[in-house]
Amino acid sequence: MATLDTPSNSADQVHRPNPRSLTNLTDILSCLSAFQSEEAELSSSLTQLLKDKEPIISSLARLESLIPQLDELQVDAALLSDRVSNTAKTAERVGSRVRSLDEEMGRVREAGDRVGQVMELKASLLALQTSIESQDWESAARHCARAMALPLDVIAGPFAEIAVPTSESHLPPPQTLQAARETLLSVFREKFQEASRARDSNATSRFFKLFPAIGWEDEGLEAYASFVVELVRVRSPASAKSSSPLYYITALTSLFESIAMIVDQHQPVVEKYYGPGKMQNVVRRLLEESDRVTKSLINGWEEDRSMQRKLTEVSNNPPMPLYSSLRRPAEDNAVDPREIDKVLSELAGMLGRWNLFKKFLSESLKGNVGSTNEDGAEAAAIVNEKHSPPVQFDPINSTESNKLFEHLTTIYYIPMEIWYTRTIIDKAHRLSTPDLSQSPVITTAPDDVFYILKSVTARLMTTGSLGAVEKTLQQIREVIDRDYIGVIKRKLDDVYKSQGPAPSGARPDRAERENRNSFIILLNDFDVSTSHLERLIHDLVESSLIPQHFTEESQALVKEQVTGLSSLTNRLKSSLRSGIEQLFNQLLRPKLRNFIPEIFKDISYVLDEDGYSTADYHDLARKRFIKTWESLVDGYKAMIPTNYRLFIGLVLDVLLKPWEKTVMSLKYTELGAVRFDRDLRAIIAYLSSQTTFGDIREKFLRLQQISTLLNLDADEDVDEFYNGSGISWKIGPHEARAIASLKI
Repeated sequence: MATLDTPSNSADQVHRPNPRSLTNLTDILSCLSAFQSEEAELSSSLTQLLKDKEPIISSLARLESLIPQLDELQVDAALLSDRVSNTAKTAERVGSRVRSLDEEMGRVREAGDRVGQVMELKASLLALQTSIESQDWESAARHCARAMALPLDVIAGPFAEIAVPTSESHLPPPQTLQAARETLLSVFREKFQEASRARDSNATSRFFKLFPAIGWEDEGLEAYASFVVELVRVRSPASAKSSSPLYYITALTSLFESIAMIVDQHQPVVEKYYGPGKMQNVVRRLLEESDRVTKSLINGWEEDRSMQRKLTEVSNNPPMPLYSSLRRPAEDNAVDPREIDKVLSELAGMLGRWNLFKKFLSESLKGNVGSTNEDGAEAAAIVNEKHSPPVQFDPINSTESNKLFEHLTTIYYIPMEIWYTRTIIDKAHRLSTPDLSQSPVITTAPDDVFYILKSVTARLMTTGSLGAVEKTLQQIREVIDRDYIGVIKRKLDDVYKSQGPAPSGARPDRAERENRNSFIILLNDFDVSTSHLERLIHDLVESSLIPQHFTEESQALVKEQVTGLSSLTNRLKSSLRSGIEQLFNQLLRPKLRNFIPEIFKDISYVLDEDGYSTADYHDLARKRFIKTWESLVDGYKAMIPTNYRLFIGLVLDVLLKPWEKTVMSLKYTELGAVRFDRDLRAIIAYLSSQTTFGDIREKFLRLQQISTLLNLDADEDVDEFYNGSGISWKIGPHEARAIASLKI
């Protein structure tokens, strides 16, 4: 039972003294007590073990009762195992024999299929030879296709080499089939060419659709391409003389339309018999013919229009804007802008025809590049190794014509278009005069310049060239900024810079008025130019020219380039505001220093009833304000409303601070505060009637709130009103208390 000792008991035994060594009664009693305690613990443990023994014995008894049943189950399992083992062995023997039979039947079936295929191959080759001899070409193509449709290992197999050859045709089947295909190819090609020369559409279609049946797709497409190229080649040339501005445009239009018509009409036929994407080969040959004709036409155009000479003249005679440091003798200005305009319109027409043609081809051939027809591919590969599916390529952008038109765009169109735009802008500045028929008055420059810009950008859109749009619009932005906006700014600077001493006897106010009017007219030009530019951008973006001449993928990019011109509107608005501020600071700001003191001179708002009646009768504040205001701004009403609104805003910004300061320096009785409120309202009403300036009342908010505080009842608390009124205050609480203290 020592194994039942607890750890504490073991520890006590380790430290318990030996009873034999005890010498006094106290130690003996203590040791005896320890032994008794240990005895009690051990008795308790043994008792607990005896109690736990009963369930264990019960469980063992139940297990022993199950032994007979388990023995019976073991015997039954052994009997079942013997029976299943015998059945499994029988099934394995039967299954093995069945599998052997299945394999033998599969071989028999495969052999039968192979024999059937070889017999079909032999029958097809015999029927093919018979059809060739009887010139039944449709039957020959059909039998040839049947033979080619058979598996490769059947055609070239050893059994076919023994069974198929006959005394009349002793060659192996692959060679026999290849010889028959080559014979049919030669016959079909000859018959097709004869039908093409005779313009026999039925015979042409008959032999054209036979090529793919015998695996000669590329050769059939090549013959068909030669046929349609000849159709394009024999079309009559344009009857007009080459000196006509429409000669080359008409010639290119006729060429591209004839090719487009062939593609549109013949593509369904080609794809029906040859499969999707097979029109690519025909289009490639048509584009080669197009390259030949286009190159000839462009060379003729360059020679007839003396383009190299014109380009040299344009390069040697750049526009000289106003205020340019460069000067050129008048006799050197030999380039006529009208001649450049003519060749640009002609060149834009030629570029537009080409890009419309490109757009048509891209949309017609979209999704068909690289498609192949795999019918009979294996057999065709063994009998004709050179036969291969078409390779993906870009048939349009890789043409010589595309390179030629890109060359025309870069070398001629863009430099000449920019030269023409700059020249016309410079001419518009030099011929600019005030247009007195307009109200308010502007010069003729904005209308002239933006009329030309509208024509130039519309012509640019008709080219259909994304590259031309990107490069030309980028340079046009620079031209407008430098040669148009920059020149108007120089004119503004020179209005007062070039002003010398007034001639003797001349009235200085007249010279000032003329300079002021000139300055205002130039500011009006800025505002009108902003409106013209915004309308030009909107009209171009919404124009039908973009969807008409550009593909769907390019349209968003073109519109993005056009909207890029809107950066110039910010430049125009910035220059306009700068000019208005210059005019205000130079002419009007000095006169505003004494404006408010003069209005409120001798005016008191410490009024009793008699004083209020007298002030109401004389109405001095309103009358003085109107008189002084009219004398100041009368000469500026020639501004366009938007400019005048901005100008008046600058005037009020300068007036309001001293106005508030003057108001805060006065004292007010109750009637005086009412009088002040009436004066303020009358002045605001007058200013609102003089202009469409929408935020006048907003600018006067602080003064109106001052008037509100001055008109509070004497018993009303300022802080309580300030916090509880719900007004969006522009005045702080300290200012509100200071204003209320002005009342006496």
